[in-house]
Amino acid sequence: MQYTLITIQQKKEWVDYIKRSAEYDFYHTWHYHALDESGSPILFVYQEATDFIAFPLIRRKIEDSTLSDLSSVYGYTGPVSNLKFEQLSEGFMDRFKLIFLSFLKQEEHVSVFSRLHPLFQQCLLLERFGGLYDNGKTICIDLSVPIEQQRKKYKKNIYESIKKSWKAGLRVVESKKIADISTFREIYKENMLRIGASDYYHFSLRYFLDLLGTDEFDCRLILVYDGEEAISGSIVTFTGNIAQCHLMATRTKYLNNSPAKFLIDEISLIGRKCGMRYYHLGGGLGFKEDSLFKWKSGFSDLLLNYKSWRFVINVPQYQSLVQKTGMTLCNEVDFFPLYRYPIQKL
Repeated sequence: MQYTLITIQQKKEWVDYIKRSAEYDFYHTWHYHALDESGSPILFVYQEATDFIAFPLIRRKIEDSTLSDLSSVYGYTGPVSNLKFEQLSEGFMDRFKLIFLSFLKQEEHVSVFSRLHPLFQQCLLLERFGGLYDNGKTICIDLSVPIEQQRKKYKKNIYESIKKSWKAGLRVVESKKIADISTFREIYKENMLRIGASDYYHFSLRYFLDLLGTDEFDCRLILVYDGEEAISGSIVTFTGNIAQCHLMATRTKYLNNSPAKFLIDEISLIGRKCGMRYYHLGGGLGFKEDSLFKWKSGFSDLLLNYKSWRFVINVPQYQSLVQKTGMTLCNEVDFFPLYRYPIQKL
């Protein structure tokens, strides 16, 4: 049994495997991985005849050692296959496990972390390893029902806000103009500063330009205008039958007007025109059931289980790395791998 390791330099091969997958999202694509600067993106592929399992990951060196670990890009990734996971044979998945474990040990990887996709049955494969972790829930709008039925799911205050936006004459505009992208970046940065987000979320203008400039998936900037001023916006992707609310932000001075509620409703209409089945809103900050989660859940009662995969390959090495940081394995910290936890935040 053999595997293929595709690097970010092998665009054609990466794109080919993802395009041939039965289910995938834009998070799995070559282009999205090419935007990641946290390590070296790889696509691990195990194949038998025409059937394959492909697993996009980020390889990261561990300082002051010959060791490394694997992580995933921001968003919902996990493995993909040319078949749905519920169609894969037990034997095929067992053989994938053997070859993947062999790869992890040979390459001296200490641990693997991957955020999983709430709409795919990836757990059927990864439960063989152990390390599945319940991260909470995400919210999804079902676009297959009539729009009237969708809106009946909205909480009363949300629908009232949307109707006020209609009366106020708010409008949405799709744009890929540099000036509009720059405007959205300013709005998004203002939001991140307001909530005290880490530097990771302070994306550069180049990030937004590259994200919206791809032809590998359908990515759109949709802005809400009040008169001539852009007051809210979202970067939305349409992949397969899934619309993803990747990034969303509102100018602070307009928060009380709640234009984002109007924006979500409008994006759901665009998603319908594009043939989407789901509009995935995501979860709360850090996937906690916080105020953001409660706000999103006001649009739908379709809650999805969101899991991550946290797998330790070499337990003694993992424990040693954790001890070097001064942390202990019994720390009540929801972070993996624990040896990468930013100690100054404790």
